[in-house]
Amino acid sequence: MHHGFVRIATAIPELRVADCSFNADRIVDLIRRADSEGVQVVCFPELCITGYTCADLFFQARLLADAAKALNDVALRSATALPAAIVGLPVRLGGKLFNAAAVIQCGRVLGLVPKINLPNNNEFYEKRWFASGALCQEKEIPLNGQNVPFGTDLLFSDGAFTFGIEVCEDLWSPIPPSTYLALRGAEVIFNLSASNELVGKHAYRRQLVEQQSARCYAAYAYASSGAGESTTDVVFTGNGLIAESGKMLASAERFCPAPQLTAADVDVERLRADRMRNTNFGTEKSAAACRIIPIEEVHGGAPDLRRTVEKHPFVPPSATRDESCREIFAIQSGGLSKRWAHTQAQRLALGVSGGLDSTLALLVCVRACDGLGFDRKRILGVTMPGFGTTDRTYANAISLMKSLGVAHLDIPIREASMQHFKDIMHNAEVKDVTYENTQARERTQILMDLANKHDGLVVGTGDLSELALGWATYNGDHMSMYAVNSGVPKTLVRYLVEWAAQQLDSASAEVLKDVLNTPVSPELLPASGDGNIAQKTEDIVGPYELHDFFLYHFVRFGFSPEKIAFLAGHAFKGSYTGDEIAAWLKVFLRRFFAQQFKRSCMPDGPKVGSVNLSPRGDWRMPSDAVGWTCP
Repeated sequence: MHHGFVRIATAIPELRVADCSFNADRIVDLIRRADSEGVQVVCFPELCITGYTCADLFFQARLLADAAKALNDVALRSATALPAAIVGLPVRLGGKLFNAAAVIQCGRVLGLVPKINLPNNNEFYEKRWFASGALCQEKEIPLNGQNVPFGTDLLFSDGAFTFGIEVCEDLWSPIPPSTYLALRGAEVIFNLSASNELVGKHAYRRQLVEQQSARCYAAYAYASSGAGESTTDVVFTGNGLIAESGKMLASAERFCPAPQLTAADVDVERLRADRMRNTNFGTEKSAAACRIIPIEEVHGGAPDLRRTVEKHPFVPPSATRDESCREIFAIQSGGLSKRWAHTQAQRLALGVSGGLDSTLALLVCVRACDGLGFDRKRILGVTMPGFGTTDRTYANAISLMKSLGVAHLDIPIREASMQHFKDIMHNAEVKDVTYENTQARERTQILMDLANKHDGLVVGTGDLSELALGWATYNGDHMSMYAVNSGVPKTLVRYLVEWAAQQLDSASAEVLKDVLNTPVSPELLPASGDGNIAQKTEDIVGPYELHDFFLYHFVRFGFSPEKIAFLAGHAFKGSYTGDEIAAWLKVFLRRFFAQQFKRSCMPDGPKVGSVNLSPRGDWRMPSDAVGWTCP
């Protein structure tokens, strides 16, 4: 596997009912096409060698003999193709007939998996022809002169990944067989199906595939019969669906008369990371061992990655923007409301700088205040202009607080900072870390003391990205009494403020729009000669969109630096060069390891998404761990 990716595909061939020779030709064509596209396993629809709609023809000896011959023909004619192929056919064993999936590769039939759950209601009548695979005790079956492993307990593996098979109705049952296959080690599930089309059924079918892949921490490939099936009473439209952990990666075009091959690269390493973190996965006592059938290893995962890699993994899709933003604000304000009510504090105190983070924190405070039925004047927003504060951010901070109706206090920190420089004998002309951190700690001291004076609670404004990079002054802006943004990365902060600008009245919205257009900066160094911000955070530590990308894949899945760089190269192609990505990844790794001591004593704050760095929750790491190098 290349960085843990496996390329799988669903294939919907052209088909003629009961014409096994014709169907074999079309199946071979698609296997060869899959081979040319670097596919490692390709799955075909249920009973694709004969056609699903043969009905009582399944009892005909001629059809069964033709099917066995066609399977052998497909295996031999595709022998030089590398992918393992999964095809469906009726298989006779003694006095029973089974609806089975055959795995073929390198000219051989490697195993046969019979369908367990047979639909026998409404338009389906499978029990008329087939027996359930659960009733069969045989472990092997004679087929075309060889004994082939047979049963519902088969898994197939090339040593790099493992897959299992279920057939159509198995997925629709209360406990799909794939649940147990996943518990026994299958990382990819293939489903050969013949699911007819009905109004509304496609959406439900899609949900089933997504949900089963999510529950099993697996990739799920679903191939359903196409237009060649009989339309005597029902219509089949050719569904090819590939999902991974609840997310659809690829889907075929329905109602398409032409053959279709739908491929996607599934991330087996990501699936394993999820399984490893879930302490309940694999503890099912009834998950008895399966027989592992070896397949030939196929080296896939070509550089043309067949999946979308999101640039901004923390940012919800635009289709659910309103719902997602409301939910995030509710989580943040709900956490703050509980803490405010519990402490019985009279006021909330926070520094408002005119930047993104303090703007979001102020909006959360206002929502919590409104939710509790309190007067907004119980929120005390404090501006504390220092050596680097610009007129633009200062004016935005005051305008926003005025438009929101909160209390405002202005306390400049220049004189206090100069006195502190004098006390510690620091030359104020030396604008080093002492110069910067003095201001950050002075601001925190003011907020803490104001909270004491007014029986208040200091609300922290720092975000998740800053915690990851350690971009905060220890015991300065690093500290608060409740940190409402600690679970929100910078890319999501911007997304939330943009959304809020659309919800508020025009006065507040105009301020938010300018805040969004202001460069991110701690404003601790003097402004430039023209009065603009001189100290721009992203010029120093790097683009936040890259760091949020690194953070997500490093913490959420434990990916190696090499894989993170590989994924970033695909996600940001055209935006950053490989050298730029490597350089900023090096910065991320160095700072993430070196700054853990700040996270080890970070204040309480609400978890918002799947990644969080609280030492009491999601992230426990020694502060003196040795950092890793970048590829």
